[in-house]
Amino acid sequence: MKVPVLIVGAGPTGLTAAALLGRSGVECLVLERQDAVYPRPRAVHLDDEVYRILGRLGLAGEFAAISRPSRGLRLLDPELRVLAEFRRSPDGRHGHPEANMFDQPDLEHLLRTRLETIGTVTLRGNTEVTGIRQDGTGVRAEVTDRGTGAREVIHAEYVLGCDGANSLIRTSIGATMADLKFAQRWLVVDVAATAGLDQWDGVHQVCDPRRAATYMRIGKTRHRWEFRLLPGETGDDFGHLDRLHPLIAPWTGDVPAGDLEIVRVAEYTFRARIANRWRSGRVFLLGDAAHLTPPFIGQGMGAGLRDAANLTWKLAGVLGGTLPESALGTYEAERKPHARSMIRRAVLIGKAMTEGGRFGTLVRRVAVPRMNGRVFDSATPALRRSALVARPRFRRSLAGRLCPNALLDDGTRFDDVAGGRFAVVTTTTPSETERAAIRKSGAVLVPTSRSGELRRWLRTGAAVVRPDGTVLSAGPRLFRILRRYP
Repeated sequence: MKVPVLIVGAGPTGLTAAALLGRSGVECLVLERQDAVYPRPRAVHLDDEVYRILGRLGLAGEFAAISRPSRGLRLLDPELRVLAEFRRSPDGRHGHPEANMFDQPDLEHLLRTRLETIGTVTLRGNTEVTGIRQDGTGVRAEVTDRGTGAREVIHAEYVLGCDGANSLIRTSIGATMADLKFAQRWLVVDVAATAGLDQWDGVHQVCDPRRAATYMRIGKTRHRWEFRLLPGETGDDFGHLDRLHPLIAPWTGDVPAGDLEIVRVAEYTFRARIANRWRSGRVFLLGDAAHLTPPFIGQGMGAGLRDAANLTWKLAGVLGGTLPESALGTYEAERKPHARSMIRRAVLIGKAMTEGGRFGTLVRRVAVPRMNGRVFDSATPALRRSALVARPRFRRSLAGRLCPNALLDDGTRFDDVAGGRFAVVTTTTPSETERAAIRKSGAVLVPTSRSGELRRWLRTGAAVVRPDGTVLSAGPRLFRILRRYP
């Protein structure tokens, strides 16, 4: 069997990559070891930037139905007194709430349902990739049906390794995970409560060197707690409500224990790691195969969807002949520094929550209340300079940042008009020569006269926006930035 793109792993990253490729008309095959969506809760948060990726797949309304906006984040002292509060807007600059709580299995079902409507994408469960080998024409993947034991070989032009923290694809290309010096054992608890808990409807992070903790409401009846485990403790110690109740009682208050149902209790080791390389020839790593982050800023799963959004439009362009093969080199150049920056941000918050001794006390009493809001802002850092990010070296620029999914005069938004294409945003009226250049390139023109929000963002001049919403180049003269169009 031959296929242009083989995706190994059908978690949120693999499913999103497949949907984005399929949306661009690229044929791809997704292989997953499990025969169905894993039913247990895992990831529970994504921000408005990642929500926007789901919106491009036509899933904004469906995701809104299975998620709930969060009011933001509170850092608390061991007595649950507020040290600092960081609010999230219910209507962010991308047209979605800036913080959203959900159940990962529900999201995976949405993504699988979307794949069923895309004729160029095939999903096969209960199938394991046992090895890959590259040659001059592509990648040879050895595959086993876990039900029948039947074996076959699939030839792909490109392989995307979305197969998680224990990635076989990562091992196959000889990549290793660099340790960013953070590892803590935590208890993760999901509880269903028939009665309301009457708590602030955001994320509560307890900064306590003895027993750091996190609480958040996920859905109408479901709640998530995370507690750092003490030496000698294991997750099995808290499998019964009588052992667990003392930990969650500060939030459950007078709610009878009989009104609480344990959905899941699990032990996790929160780690900070990043792969030393994300590509070997025609094989790429995405999601947990490429990076692992502590969950303190809720960016773990979202990082994988950002990987998919960054790589897939480039891969579609290369396969379609509109981009040179060298464009694929920008994936790791752009995403790896961004992922490392977000991991370090999560580690900073983790240490503020858990660090002991005089240093930890100083951080919590002095530094935490004065932390710049950007540490917790839903806007993530700009991408580094690359062949597809024309950032000047010695002055500030919009290049590498996300163009807002701004509301336009007719009630649509920027992404509705861009439609997965390059877009040119300008505050000036293009000349006929410039209009002809834009048409020839296949880009769409979005004048800021259609949106006051876009004008405030751009201020003056023009910007070329990539299909993933990232600004390729920006400057005062439209003609000059059009010359940087790939």
